[in-house]
Amino acid sequence: MKKFLLALQFLTIIPIKIKSADDKEIAGSLIYFPIAGLFIGLALAGINGLLGFLNVPRLATDTILIVSLIAMTGGIHLDGLADTSDALLSARSKDEMLKIMRDPHIGVMGVISIISILLLKIAFLFSLDPSLVPTGLVLMCVSSRWSLVLWLFLFPYARQEGKAKVFAEGINYKIFILATIIAFICTLIIAQLKGLLILGIITLCACLIGKLINKKIGGITGDTIGAVSEINETLTLFCALLI
Repeated sequence: MKKFLLALQFLTIIPIKIKSADDKEIAGSLIYFPIAGLFIGLALAGINGLLGFLNVPRLATDTILIVSLIAMTGGIHLDGLADTSDALLSARSKDEMLKIMRDPHIGVMGVISIISILLLKIAFLFSLDPSLVPTGLVLMCVSSRWSLVLWLFLFPYARQEGKAKVFAEGINYKIFILATIIAFICTLIIAQLKGLLILGIITLCACLIGKLINKKIGGITGDTIGAVSEINETLTLFCALLI
Protein backbone atom coordinates (compact mmCIF):
# COMPACT_ATOMS: atom_id res chain seq x y z
CA MET A 1 0.00 0.00 0.00
CA LYS A 2 2.82 2.41 0.83
CA LYS A 3 4.38 1.99 -2.60
CA PHE A 4 1.03 2.62 -4.29
CA LEU A 5 0.57 5.78 -2.23
CA LEU A 6 4.07 6.85 -3.22
CA ALA A 7 3.11 6.40 -6.87
CA LEU A 8 0.06 8.60 -6.37
CA GLN A 9 2.17 11.15 -4.52
CA PHE A 10 4.64 11.36 -7.40
CA LEU A 11 2.09 11.39 -10.23
CA THR A 12 -0.78 13.45 -8.80
CA ILE A 13 -1.44 16.41 -6.53
CA ILE A 14 -3.41 14.28 -4.09
CA PRO A 15 -2.21 15.49 -0.66
CA ILE A 16 -0.50 12.26 0.37
CA LYS A 17 2.43 13.14 2.59
CA ILE A 18 4.60 10.13 3.19
CA LYS A 19 7.45 11.64 5.15
CA SER A 20 9.81 8.67 5.22
CA ALA A 21 10.61 6.27 2.38
CA ASP A 22 13.92 4.72 1.43
CA ASP A 23 15.27 4.54 -2.11
CA LYS A 24 14.12 0.94 -2.51
CA GLU A 25 10.53 1.82 -1.64
CA ILE A 26 10.58 4.83 -3.96
CA ALA A 27 11.88 2.75 -6.86
CA GLY A 28 9.38 0.01 -5.99
CA SER A 29 6.53 2.47 -6.45
CA LEU A 30 7.16 2.20 -10.20
CA ILE A 31 5.27 -1.10 -10.08
CA TYR A 32 2.12 0.86 -9.32
CA PHE A 33 2.52 3.60 -11.93
CA PRO A 34 0.04 1.89 -14.30
CA ILE A 35 -2.47 1.58 -11.43
CA ALA A 36 -1.98 5.26 -10.59
CA GLY A 37 -2.67 5.95 -14.26
CA LEU A 38 -5.81 3.80 -14.00
CA PHE A 39 -6.89 5.86 -10.98
CA ILE A 40 -6.40 9.13 -12.90
CA GLY A 41 -8.20 7.77 -15.96
CA LEU A 42 -11.19 6.58 -13.95
CA ALA A 43 -11.43 9.99 -12.29
CA LEU A 44 -11.52 11.61 -15.73
CA ALA A 45 -14.13 9.11 -16.92
CA GLY A 46 -16.23 10.04 -13.89
CA ILE A 47 -15.95 13.74 -14.72
CA ASN A 48 -16.92 12.94 -18.31
CA GLY A 49 -20.01 11.08 -17.10
CA LEU A 50 -21.02 13.95 -14.81
CA LEU A 51 -20.63 16.55 -17.56
CA GLY A 52 -22.63 14.34 -19.91
CA PHE A 53 -25.39 14.08 -17.30
CA LEU A 54 -25.42 17.89 -17.10
CA ASN A 55 -25.67 18.11 -20.91
CA VAL A 56 -22.49 20.15 -21.23
CA PRO A 57 -21.61 20.56 -24.94
CA ARG A 58 -19.07 18.08 -26.27
CA LEU A 59 -16.23 20.49 -27.06
CA ALA A 60 -16.56 22.16 -23.67
CA THR A 61 -16.57 18.72 -21.99
CA ASP A 62 -13.40 17.62 -23.77
CA THR A 63 -11.65 20.86 -22.88
CA ILE A 64 -12.66 20.51 -19.23
CA LEU A 65 -11.35 16.94 -19.22
CA ILE A 66 -7.90 17.99 -20.45
CA VAL A 67 -7.79 20.87 -17.98
CA SER A 68 -8.81 18.44 -15.22
CA LEU A 69 -5.96 16.13 -16.21
CA ILE A 70 -3.51 19.01 -15.94
CA ALA A 71 -4.95 19.94 -12.54
CA MET A 72 -4.75 16.37 -11.20
CA THR A 73 -1.10 16.00 -12.24
CA GLY A 74 -0.03 19.52 -11.34
CA GLY A 75 1.06 20.11 -14.93
CA ILE A 76 4.42 18.51 -14.14
CA HIS A 77 4.61 16.58 -17.39
CA LEU A 78 3.72 19.64 -19.47
CA ASP A 79 6.59 21.45 -17.76
CA GLY A 80 8.90 18.61 -18.80
CA LEU A 81 7.58 18.76 -22.36
CA ALA A 82 8.28 22.50 -22.57
CA ASP A 83 11.80 22.18 -21.16
CA THR A 84 12.58 19.24 -23.44
CA SER A 85 11.30 21.07 -26.52
CA ASP A 86 13.33 24.18 -25.71
CA ALA A 87 16.47 22.07 -25.25
CA LEU A 88 16.25 19.53 -28.07
CA LEU A 89 15.14 22.07 -30.67
CA SER A 90 17.89 24.53 -29.77
CA ALA A 91 20.55 22.81 -31.91
CA ARG A 92 23.06 23.22 -29.07
CA SER A 93 25.61 20.84 -27.59
CA LYS A 94 24.68 18.13 -25.11
CA ASP A 95 25.83 20.13 -22.08
CA GLU A 96 24.04 23.25 -23.27
CA MET A 97 20.80 21.32 -23.84
CA LEU A 98 20.96 19.89 -20.32
CA LYS A 99 21.54 23.41 -19.03
CA ILE A 100 18.52 24.72 -20.96
CA MET A 101 16.32 22.07 -19.31
CA ARG A 102 17.32 23.45 -15.93
CA ASP A 103 16.44 27.03 -16.92
CA PRO A 104 13.21 28.03 -15.10
CA HIS A 105 12.18 30.27 -18.00
CA ILE A 106 10.15 28.90 -20.91
CA GLY A 107 11.14 29.56 -24.50
CA VAL A 108 9.20 29.88 -27.74
CA MET A 109 9.47 26.18 -28.63
CA GLY A 110 8.29 25.25 -25.15
CA VAL A 111 5.17 27.40 -25.52
CA ILE A 112 4.47 26.01 -28.98
CA SER A 113 4.84 22.41 -27.75
CA ILE A 114 2.38 22.93 -24.89
CA ILE A 115 -0.21 24.61 -27.10
CA SER A 116 0.19 21.93 -29.78
CA ILE A 117 -0.15 18.96 -27.42
CA LEU A 118 -3.23 20.41 -25.72
CA LEU A 119 -4.94 21.19 -29.02
CA LEU A 120 -4.22 17.69 -30.30
CA LYS A 121 -5.60 16.05 -27.17
CA ILE A 122 -8.81 18.06 -27.32
CA ALA A 123 -9.17 17.43 -31.06
CA PHE A 124 -8.65 13.67 -30.74
CA LEU A 125 -11.06 13.43 -27.81
CA PHE A 126 -13.67 15.43 -29.70
CA SER A 127 -13.24 13.17 -32.75
CA LEU A 128 -13.78 9.96 -30.76
CA ASP A 129 -17.19 8.35 -30.66
CA PRO A 130 -18.73 9.59 -27.36
CA SER A 131 -19.15 6.01 -26.17
CA LEU A 132 -15.39 5.45 -26.52
CA VAL A 133 -14.25 8.57 -24.67
CA PRO A 134 -14.13 6.89 -21.20
CA THR A 135 -12.11 4.02 -22.64
CA GLY A 136 -9.75 6.44 -24.38
CA LEU A 137 -9.23 8.46 -21.22
CA VAL A 138 -8.40 5.47 -19.04
CA LEU A 139 -6.24 3.80 -21.68
CA MET A 140 -4.15 6.92 -22.29
CA CYS A 141 -3.44 7.36 -18.58
CA VAL A 142 -2.43 3.72 -18.08
CA SER A 143 -0.28 3.39 -21.19
CA SER A 144 1.55 6.70 -20.70
CA ARG A 145 2.41 5.95 -17.06
CA TRP A 146 3.66 2.51 -18.02
CA SER A 147 5.88 4.07 -20.69
CA LEU A 148 7.68 5.96 -17.93
CA VAL A 149 8.64 2.63 -16.35
CA LEU A 150 9.77 1.34 -19.74
CA TRP A 151 12.02 4.37 -20.25
CA LEU A 152 13.58 4.16 -16.83
CA PHE A 153 14.33 0.48 -17.43
CA LEU A 154 15.78 0.84 -20.94
CA PHE A 155 17.73 4.09 -20.94
CA PRO A 156 20.50 5.55 -18.75
CA TYR A 157 20.01 8.68 -16.69
CA ALA A 158 21.83 11.63 -18.23
CA ARG A 159 22.51 13.64 -15.06
CA GLN A 160 24.62 13.05 -11.99
CA GLU A 161 21.67 14.15 -9.88
CA GLY A 162 17.98 14.83 -10.33
CA LYS A 163 14.53 13.98 -9.02
CA ALA A 164 14.18 10.92 -11.25
CA LYS A 165 17.64 9.52 -10.53
CA VAL A 166 16.44 7.41 -7.61
CA PHE A 167 13.97 5.69 -9.96
CA ALA A 168 16.60 5.15 -12.63
CA GLU A 169 19.06 3.63 -10.17
CA GLY A 170 16.51 1.51 -8.31
CA ILE A 171 14.56 -0.07 -11.16
CA ASN A 172 15.27 -3.73 -11.87
CA TYR A 173 13.84 -6.66 -13.85
CA LYS A 174 11.33 -7.52 -11.11
CA ILE A 175 9.91 -3.99 -10.96
CA PHE A 176 9.74 -3.73 -14.75
CA ILE A 177 8.10 -7.13 -15.24
CA LEU A 178 5.48 -6.55 -12.52
CA ALA A 179 4.64 -3.08 -13.87
CA THR A 180 4.36 -4.55 -17.37
CA ILE A 181 2.05 -7.34 -16.22
CA ILE A 182 -0.19 -4.81 -14.45
CA ALA A 183 -0.27 -2.54 -17.51
CA PHE A 184 -1.04 -5.57 -19.72
CA ILE A 185 -3.92 -6.73 -17.53
CA CYS A 186 -5.38 -3.21 -17.17
CA THR A 187 -5.18 -2.62 -20.91
CA LEU A 188 -6.76 -5.98 -21.72
CA ILE A 189 -9.66 -5.29 -19.36
CA ILE A 190 -10.13 -1.73 -20.62
CA ALA A 191 -9.97 -2.30 -24.38
CA GLN A 192 -9.36 -6.01 -25.05
CA LEU A 193 -7.07 -6.92 -27.98
CA LYS A 194 -7.32 -3.49 -29.59
CA GLY A 195 -6.01 -2.00 -26.37
CA LEU A 196 -3.03 -4.35 -26.45
CA LEU A 197 -2.35 -3.29 -30.03
CA ILE A 198 -2.32 0.35 -28.93
CA LEU A 199 -0.02 -0.51 -26.03
CA GLY A 200 2.32 -2.17 -28.51
CA ILE A 201 2.38 0.97 -30.67
CA ILE A 202 3.06 3.10 -27.60
CA THR A 203 5.93 0.79 -26.65
CA LEU A 204 7.50 1.04 -30.10
CA CYS A 205 7.19 4.82 -30.23
CA ALA A 206 8.55 5.21 -26.70
CA CYS A 207 11.60 3.17 -27.67
CA LEU A 208 12.21 5.21 -30.82
CA ILE A 209 11.85 8.53 -28.99
CA GLY A 210 14.08 7.26 -26.20
CA LYS A 211 16.83 6.26 -28.64
CA LEU A 212 16.67 9.68 -30.28
CA ILE A 213 16.93 11.53 -26.98
CA ASN A 214 19.64 9.17 -25.73
CA LYS A 215 21.66 9.97 -28.85
CA LYS A 216 21.26 13.72 -28.33
CA ILE A 217 21.95 14.08 -24.61
CA GLY A 218 23.34 10.71 -23.56
CA GLY A 219 20.31 9.49 -21.64
CA ILE A 220 17.01 10.60 -20.19
CA THR A 221 16.11 13.19 -17.55
CA GLY A 222 13.09 14.03 -15.46
CA ASP A 223 12.05 16.56 -18.10
CA THR A 224 12.24 14.10 -20.99
CA ILE A 225 10.28 11.58 -18.92
CA GLY A 226 7.52 14.16 -18.54
CA ALA A 227 7.67 14.88 -22.26
CA VAL A 228 7.25 11.25 -23.28
CA SER A 229 4.26 10.94 -20.95
CA GLU A 230 2.53 13.84 -22.72
CA ILE A 231 3.44 12.49 -26.16
CA ASN A 232 2.17 9.01 -25.34
CA GLU A 233 -1.11 10.30 -23.91
CA THR A 234 -1.70 12.12 -27.18
CA LEU A 235 -0.59 9.18 -29.29
CA THR A 236 -2.89 6.82 -27.38
CA LEU A 237 -5.90 9.01 -28.16
CA PHE A 238 -4.87 9.15 -31.82
CA CYS A 239 -4.53 5.37 -31.97
CA ALA A 240 -7.91 4.96 -30.27
CA LEU A 241 -9.38 7.24 -32.93
CA LEU A 242 -7.92 5.14 -35.75
CA ILE A 243 -8.28 1.64 -34.30
